[in-house]
Amino acid sequence: MKNVLTIGEAMGLLIAEETGPLEAVEHFSRHVCGAELNYAVGMARLGNNVSYISKVGIDPFGRCIVNFLKENNIHEQYVWTDEDHMTGFQMKEKVVEGDPFVANIRKHTAFSHFQPSDLSGIDWTGVNHLHVTGIPLALSQSCRETIYTLMMRAHSKGVRISFDPNLRPMLWKSEEAMARVINGAARYADIVMPGLGEGRILTGRESEQDIAQYYLQRGVQTVVIKLGGSNGTYIRTEQEEFYVPSYHVKHIVDTVGAGDGFAVGFTSGLLDGLTLEDAA
Repeated sequence: MKNVLTIGEAMGLLIAEETGPLEAVEHFSRHVCGAELNYAVGMARLGNNVSYISKVGIDPFGRCIVNFLKENNIHEQYVWTDEDHMTGFQMKEKVVEGDPFVANIRKHTAFSHFQPSDLSGIDWTGVNHLHVTGIPLALSQSCRETIYTLMMRAHSKGVRISFDPNLRPMLWKSEEAMARVINGAARYADIVMPGLGEGRILTGRESEQDIAQYYLQRGVQTVVIKLGGSNGTYIRTEQEEFYVPSYHVKHIVDTVGAGDGFAVGFTSGLLDGLTLEDAA
């Protein structure tokens, strides 16, 4: 059993039970959500020992998140509470086809007030892997400093770091700022795993080969580029490069979380001793 850390803003989620614009819907079901939360659940289900780092408000959604972590065998000792700020939440449309619209209510939330000093209580003994996404970097300056501090601390302790840019342009003031900050964090990672479109935005380069080279030149050991749909994955290190075909899925219910699921399978495979190609 490997010891895994991840950090992110877990949020409440209200899913519409009938189609139509959110402001017209009367009935919702309550859930929790978050890219890093998806990752934590997947890694725990694959038998890893997972600790989740977050901050929630003292409110029903915050308590729901903590209960959810416990129910899914994810350690919540690094989920701190904030008496002055609320837990963020999302509202998600119900659609017949295509991707649903999701409204984010996450300004000035408990997590957005995370400070680097909050990380002082983390015990790094035996930690094998840290997974980070680019989402927290967009939430506030203190969140940005927290993520940088966490990655630098993990790097100094020899903990392998995977980084999924997971771009959320609507959370950033500009595409330029997004690329600058995301790439600043990527240089602390051992594994960077953007989608092809994300890589083009972040590097200004077009091909998967050139995108991978951009990150290798900045010290990243392994670049994993998700090519989208049936195109599979491109993986490159300083020593090798190869393409891995994708699995065919007959019926797609919802594309939300697909990238998180890939990160789960890939990093868990590496922790189990698989090769890069087999892990992908």
